[in-house]
Amino acid sequence: MLLKRLSFIEEKPDLIGITLGMTFWYPGVFKIIEITKKFFQDVPIILGGIYATLCYEHAKRYSGADIVFKGGNEWEAVKLISELTQFPIPQSAIRIDLLPYPAFDLYPQFEYVCIATSRGCPLHCTYCATPVLTKGFIRRDPFKVIEEIEYWTTQYPIHNITFYDDALLIEPSAHIIPILKEVIKRGIRCNFHAPNGLHIKEIDEEVAELIFRSQFKTIRLGFETSNETAQIETGGKVDNREFQRAVRNLKKAGYLGEEIGVYIMVGLPGQRVGEVEESIAFVKEAGAKPMLVEYSPIPHTPLFEKAKRFSPFDLENEPLFHNNSILPCQWDGFTMGDYKRLKEELRKRREKK
Repeated sequence: MLLKRLSFIEEKPDLIGITLGMTFWYPGVFKIIEITKKFFQDVPIILGGIYATLCYEHAKRYSGADIVFKGGNEWEAVKLISELTQFPIPQSAIRIDLLPYPAFDLYPQFEYVCIATSRGCPLHCTYCATPVLTKGFIRRDPFKVIEEIEYWTTQYPIHNITFYDDALLIEPSAHIIPILKEVIKRGIRCNFHAPNGLHIKEIDEEVAELIFRSQFKTIRLGFETSNETAQIETGGKVDNREFQRAVRNLKKAGYLGEEIGVYIMVGLPGQRVGEVEESIAFVKEAGAKPMLVEYSPIPHTPLFEKAKRFSPFDLENEPLFHNNSILPCQWDGFTMGDYKRLKEELRKRREKK
């Protein structure tokens, strides 16, 4: 498919930008760079994204890209492109509310779009790389967000929008509340999804009701663990009482327990299987749906050094070992067998219902 698409490009580009998400996906992007260079031998290739930022030296050494762009923000990326192409772009033009919408329309077919209403996160969870990847926390004007939602739902047959924010509900009265009120006021008919996990502390009765009325179909809560010591050690973003209150509010608004997915993190460095079992039981007791998510060690996060001590894999030098599917920090206290058993128990429980 890549070869076919490249063959359709008639005009030689000034430069080529390639991005990559997860650190352990790098072999695929290396192959893309290799193939692209065969088509455009004299065109500089810039590699950016999560992998390039978190594994900068690895990317510089092995990727084959001419330039590796490390983190920063939109302005720094555009400034680099401006310098390479000699095309002047004023800094005033690079503001979060002035950026063009993603070019989803270039896909031959698309049935949903992703929207980010903010950049960064004000919290500092020890397992999360957002503070490393994004400088500070900035948000779009709520009414600019509404304009984008209306654009996709009126110009294209889009009925599903996914929010990719890391902090969608932070300070709700200044952001998500006006957005959702406007969605309802304008009668926008669209299903919304929040797979990244919503901040539990912010789900009071008003927020829960607006989420329900504006047709959020995918609700995921970033709970991670019911162990109070672990909650504090990993950043203190939520406690058990706040979680129970949020679930009650969502149910009062109209959601069924099975519609409230709750992320429980498994495979944290030094975590015992008993802690996960207790967290699952706690979520069930609250009347919500436990969902296991495997911990992935992320370079430059506070928890990464601890992960390196617990992991049987070489996390420092081989990004492939960051892959959450291999349970990188498995040990005698939490084995792959333990994880598979928990997954199977949850599957059987869902089937019974």
